[in-house]
Amino acid sequence: MKLSVVIPVYNEAATVGELIRRVDAVEVSKELIVVDDGSTDGTRGRLLELEKDYENLRVLLHAKNCGKGAALRTGFQHATGDFVIVQDADLEYDPAEYPVLLKPLVEGKADVVYGSRFLTTKEHRVLFFWHSVGNRLLTLISNMFTNLNLTDMETGYKVFRREVIQSIRLEQNRFGFEPEVTVKIARLKLRIYEVGISYYGRTYEEGKKIGWKDGVKALWCILKYSLRSSASITNAAGSVAPHAATEPADNS
Repeated sequence: MKLSVVIPVYNEAATVGELIRRVDAVEVSKELIVVDDGSTDGTRGRLLELEKDYENLRVLLHAKNCGKGAALRTGFQHATGDFVIVQDADLEYDPAEYPVLLKPLVEGKADVVYGSRFLTTKEHRVLFFWHSVGNRLLTLISNMFTNLNLTDMETGYKVFRREVIQSIRLEQNRFGFEPEVTVKIARLKLRIYEVGISYYGRTYEEGKKIGWKDGVKALWCILKYSLRSSASITNAAGSVAPHAATEPADNS
């Protein structure tokens, strides 16, 4: 079993080195695909240095800032693992939890796994009340349109079978990726699991980038993709059916 870790990066010079160290330390066979989305704070130079130190690290560069969704599309196109996980570079999510996230996939129970910040008793940083209300409201509205019972649609930890995520036609360039991909995997009737994760959120002063305007855009994406025809969901290769059990990982 091989994991592709797709890491979109924009102006994370202060954290990207530590993040890559933590990802590399996880005892899973993996490739790291970092997509720098037009950083201007020295992140690019830092990444090119790191690429020399890690054999399994590949750095891809966007000429200008296009957004998280655009960076993820680039990373997904280059993924070669059995499973693909989205990993933000800001240290809000802990790579040590990869085994928990991968378990339903490796056991052949799931096609997609969401790491929920709300379905858990694990530690999390206490931050913004209205931000959490917004997350829960967007999840509720998403569930109403998709007929899912997710607790955390906006989570940054999403893991896919590679053929699933590479088959989906993704369009959103910024944070609209989260509701877009959720609606589309729901309409493909794939097996979706949630597992509880810890969360170490940042404040806006510490570099958090998502704001209320992204919440409005997320609502628009839920409506837009829920009302679209099924033919617009997948690439030319067509839809992906649920898949038989995968052999357990050999981490030796």
